[in-house]
Amino acid sequence: MNSKEIRKQFLAFFEGKKHKIVPSAPMVIKDDPTLLFTNAGMNQFKEFFLGVNTPKNSRVVDTQKCLRVSGKHNDLEEVGKDTYHHTMFEMLGNWSFGDYFKEEAITWAWELLTEVYKIDKDCLYVSVFEGSQDADRLDKDNEAYAIWNKIVPSDRIIMGNKKDNFWEMGDQGPCGPCSEIHVDIRSAEEKAKVSGASLVNQDHPLVVEIWNLVFMQYNRKADGSLESLPAKHVDTGMGFERLCMVLQNVKSNYDTDVFTPLIREIEIITDAQYGKNEEVDIAIRVIADHIRAVAFSIADGQLPSNTGAGYVIRRILRRAVRYGFTFLNTKEPFMYRLANVLTQSMGEAFPELREQKQLIKNVIKEEEHSFLKTLDQGLSRLSAMMDFSDGLKIEGDKVFELYDTYGFPLDLTQLIASENGISIDVEGFNKAMQEQKNRSKSAAEISKDDWIILHQYNGENFLGYDQLEVENVSIIKYRKIESKKDGTLFQFVLDKTPFYPEGGGQVGDKGYLESSDGDVVYIIDTKRENNEIIHFTKNLPKKLEGTFKAVVDSEQRRRTEANHTATHLLHQALREVLGTHVEQKGSAVHSKYLRFDFSHFSKMTKDELEAVESFVNARISGHLQLEEHRNVPVKEALEDGAMALFGEKYGDAVRTIRFGKSIELCGGTHVKNTSDIWHFKIRSEGAVAAGIRRIEAITSDAVKDFYAESNRSLNEITGVLGNPQDAVKAVTNLQDENAELKKQIATLLKDKAKNLKGDLQNELQEKNGVRFLVKKLDLDAAGIKDLSFEMGQNNSDLFLVFATEKEGKALLSCYISKELVASKGLNAGSIVRELGKFIQGGGGGQPFFATAGGKNPAGIPEALEKAKGYLG
Repeated sequence: MNSKEIRKQFLAFFEGKKHKIVPSAPMVIKDDPTLLFTNAGMNQFKEFFLGVNTPKNSRVVDTQKCLRVSGKHNDLEEVGKDTYHHTMFEMLGNWSFGDYFKEEAITWAWELLTEVYKIDKDCLYVSVFEGSQDADRLDKDNEAYAIWNKIVPSDRIIMGNKKDNFWEMGDQGPCGPCSEIHVDIRSAEEKAKVSGASLVNQDHPLVVEIWNLVFMQYNRKADGSLESLPAKHVDTGMGFERLCMVLQNVKSNYDTDVFTPLIREIEIITDAQYGKNEEVDIAIRVIADHIRAVAFSIADGQLPSNTGAGYVIRRILRRAVRYGFTFLNTKEPFMYRLANVLTQSMGEAFPELREQKQLIKNVIKEEEHSFLKTLDQGLSRLSAMMDFSDGLKIEGDKVFELYDTYGFPLDLTQLIASENGISIDVEGFNKAMQEQKNRSKSAAEISKDDWIILHQYNGENFLGYDQLEVENVSIIKYRKIESKKDGTLFQFVLDKTPFYPEGGGQVGDKGYLESSDGDVVYIIDTKRENNEIIHFTKNLPKKLEGTFKAVVDSEQRRRTEANHTATHLLHQALREVLGTHVEQKGSAVHSKYLRFDFSHFSKMTKDELEAVESFVNARISGHLQLEEHRNVPVKEALEDGAMALFGEKYGDAVRTIRFGKSIELCGGTHVKNTSDIWHFKIRSEGAVAAGIRRIEAITSDAVKDFYAESNRSLNEITGVLGNPQDAVKAVTNLQDENAELKKQIATLLKDKAKNLKGDLQNELQEKNGVRFLVKKLDLDAAGIKDLSFEMGQNNSDLFLVFATEKEGKALLSCYISKELVASKGLNAGSIVRELGKFIQGGGGGQPFFATAGGKNPAGIPEALEKAKGYLG
C-alpha cells in the first residue's frame, strides 16, 4: 500500500464514522503569539479545547503538516542520525469536541489498525496512564484500561508514567491521560529473545509509538492545580511516516515511498549511494528530511531570514547544505532541484506545493548559494584561527563564533582541526553555547496567571469596522502576565470591542478604556490569541466590575487604514505594470509606513516604479468608495475574482474588500474612500530573497512630512551653493570639479610612488639571499600595492613589508616574489595574519601579496620589527 492510499484510507475511515474532513492548517502560524509553527495536530483547534469558541462540527479528521525542532526526541542536531524522527512530519488525527470519548476513540483506533490496515495484533502494545502520587494525586486511568482489556490481553497493556502517558498543552491549559499504541516490527528471532513490552518507550528504533490517543478532561491552572473541564474531548495523533514504515514492511521511515523518491534524486544529483556508508547515509537522511520542512514553510509564506520563524527555516536549510558540503562533496546549490520530486510525491495532498513550486526553487537556490559563500568565509576564518593557535588548541569561544556566525557545527570544526593536528576546546564551546541558550530562554521567559472570570462570555463581538468608540463595555476576564522583556502587563477580554487585533500584517489598535467616574487605563496593544481579542495594558481599572467606554486611537487607526488600503492598490498596480505573475508574499501595515513583499524576478526599473506610483495615486485621486461585504461564502468570493493570499487559512465565510477593480479577501480595516489616503510615495524597492521583492512606502501624513523635509533639505542645499537659479546644474558642476580633482590627486600619488621607488630601491637590504625592506610609508593602500608590484617587476628575490596609517586605522602589506614563495616556503597571507595581531586586526590574501587592517596604529613599530624575523 503506497503512502497516498494510506492517507486516503485514514480520512475515509473516519469520514465513515461521521467525521468532517478538514484541510491541514498552514504549518507557519501567523496570528498566534504563542507559537511560530504548528507543532501538533491540535494547534488549529485550541480555541475549542479552551472553550472560547464552538466548532461547527463536533467530529473532525485531518492530516496536519507539523514542524518540530526542539523538545523530546526532536532536537534539530539529532534528526537524520536515527531513522524515525523528523523536523517536518504529517500527523493523522481524529477529533471529538465534547462528543465521543474513550470507548469510541480506542475501539475505532484498534479497528482501523487491525481490520483496515491489517497490522498483526501480536505486533501491537498499548499503554495506559498508571496514575501519579505527586501533587496532582491522579488515579490510574481505569476506564481506558477496562476498554483495552476487552480488546487485548493484559500482558500487552503497559502502565505508563506521567511523562509518557499524561499529555499537556503547556504549563497551563487543557490536559489529560493518554493511551499510546506501540508497534514492534522486529524479526521473529529478535522477539523471541527480548519481549517487545520491555522495549516500549525505550527509544528502540523498531519498537515505536505509532498513535497517541489523548483524553482531555482537565484544565491545568497557573498554580499547577487541575480542575475538570466542562466538556471532555478526544485528540489523537498518528505519525504518518511511521505508519507507512509499518504498512510497507520496512525498518526505517526513510525506506518508505514518502522518502525514497527524494533519496533516489539525491543519489543522482550527488553521485552518492545510500546504504553503503553511515556518514553518507546520515547526510542523505538530513537532506531528505530538511527539504520537506523548508519547502512547506516557503509554500506557507515563511521565507528564510535572520529572526523568528525565518531564522528556524534558514537554520534547517543550512544544516542540510552543510551535510551535503561535508559528506557528499556538494560545492554548488543542489537542494532546490529536489522540489520537483517533492511536488510530484506530495502535491496531490498539499496543492500549495504545486502552486508555489517555482518560488520554493528560487528561494532555496539563492539561500544555498549565499550559505556556500558563507561556508567559504568560515573556512578562511577557521584557517586563520588555526594559524593563531600555535598548533595546539582553538579556544571554545572562537569555535562557537564559527558555529553561530558561519554555521559550522562542532563536529565539522573538530574534523578540519584534527586533520591539521589541532585540538578544540570543547568545554569552552559548550559553555558558550549554554550561555546563548540561557540568554534566549531568559529573553523569552513569560509567566501568566490564570484568567479571572468576571462575566459570562458569549463569543467575540468585534465592532471596530464601524465604530471607534463603544459605550457600556464590560471586562469579561483578565489576568496578569510577567515577561523579562516587558515587565508586568495585564491582559483582558471585553464583551464588545472596537479594537482591531494584530493580524493579516496590520498592527493592533491602541487607545484607552474609561470608566464613568473618569478612571482611564491605556491599551498599548491588541492581539488575537486562541480566537479571542486580547487587550494589553500596564494597569487595570480601579473598579473592574463596572462598565466602560472603549476608545481607539483614531489618528493611529486612520493612518494605518490608509496604509492598509494602499497595499491593496499597490498589489493591483504591480500586477498591472509588471504582470499577473505578481503575488503578495507578505505585508506589514503600520501607522507610519507600509511594507509589501511580492513575487517578481528582477529589480524594478525607475520607469516601473514611477508607473506603479502613478497608478496608485490615480486611484486615490479617483475617490474610489469602499465596497465591503461580510460573511460571503469563500467559494462565491473567489468566483467573484477576490484575491486570496497564499499561506492564509480561510473559513467557510469571508470578508471581501473592493476599491474599483481591486478586490481581496481581507479582515483588516480600511479607509471609506481612497481620497482619504491623500498620496502614495515609494521610499525603497529591493530584494528579500530569490524571486521576492519588497517595496516600502508611505501615505497620508508621512508623505506630507516627507515633502516638507525634502523642501527643507533643498533650501539648505541651495543656500550652501549660494542660491543658484539652477540647483541641479550647480551640483553637477561641483561633481565634475570633484572628479577632476580626484584624478589630479591620483596622478600626484602615482608620481609620488614612482619617486619613492628609486629611493626605496636604494634602501633594500640583503639577508640570507633575500633582498628585503620593512618600512612605514605615507601612501594609501592602492599606492602601496602599485609600488610593491613595480619594485617586484625587476626582482625575483624581494621581500617587502610596508605599513601605513590613515584616519586612525593601521594597514600592513606584504609582498614576496613568487620565486621566494616557491623556494623558501614563505606565505604573505600567513605572515600578515600573524602581524595583524600587533595592530588588533587581521587579514589575508595570496601567498605572494596580502594585507591586514587593524584599529591599533601604535602597534605598527612592533609589527615591522617582527616582520624582520621571518628571514632568519
